[in-house]
Amino acid sequence: MGEYQHITVKTDEPTARITMNRPNRRNSLTYDHLAELLAAFTEVAETSATGIVLAGEGPVFSAGHDFGDVAARDLAQLRDLLQLCTRLMRTIQSVPQVVLARVHGLATAAGCQLVASCDLAVAAESAGFALPGGKGGWFCHTPAVPVARAVGRKRLMEMALTGDPIDAATALDWGLVNRVVPDTELDAAIDQLLSKATRGSRVSKALGKQTLYAQLDRPEDDAYGIALEVMAGAAQLDGAKEGMAAFMEKRQPVWPD
Repeated sequence: MGEYQHITVKTDEPTARITMNRPNRRNSLTYDHLAELLAAFTEVAETSATGIVLAGEGPVFSAGHDFGDVAARDLAQLRDLLQLCTRLMRTIQSVPQVVLARVHGLATAAGCQLVASCDLAVAAESAGFALPGGKGGWFCHTPAVPVARAVGRKRLMEMALTGDPIDAATALDWGLVNRVVPDTELDAAIDQLLSKATRGSRVSKALGKQTLYAQLDRPEDDAYGIALEVMAGAAQLDGAKEGMAAFMEKRQPVWPD
């Protein structure tokens, strides 16, 4: 793995762990920090890892964009920053691995965007989530994009317009996270969910994840058109053939990938 200043990357097969490591800055996301996250996800995507855990070191998950970095930029440079951030969010959803956010403390603004962009999220009871731009001077326009797709319109509007944080239990009820557990049980819950989400054929899982994102939020006819063609072709993959053969022969499958 590459050398990083703002993050750490550990690859304990079959799981890669990418940890934001700017605790003194509340894991705020400068351009360089975002670039390192993008590089790490791109690098891990090429490995044999089946799952990625995204975490934050220190008292919070991530406080979002670093205002010191933002304030120093002109319009063109701000576009570059937000385009980089968007590439990171889209990459999280396009890598073949299952990506799970490990959330403790606060996840605010672009930090909340990170959580919403991950495939799965497990939160400690101490976690909180906010789009605080609504009570400040810089509205959370881009963070709201994946949050809206997780929680729905009225709940998004409440988060974005008030800027107030929601607690972990509310985030679970609203669909922003998959599990909420006591802080001491966070890692065990993550390992359990990730082990279930990564079982089966790796190639089939990667294709499945990418197809889910391709059809989400499209009209039903379009979604079926995408899913039907991919599913028909996927039945020809070695993993699909092995899975069906194992089921019919009443044995455990031996995945070719």
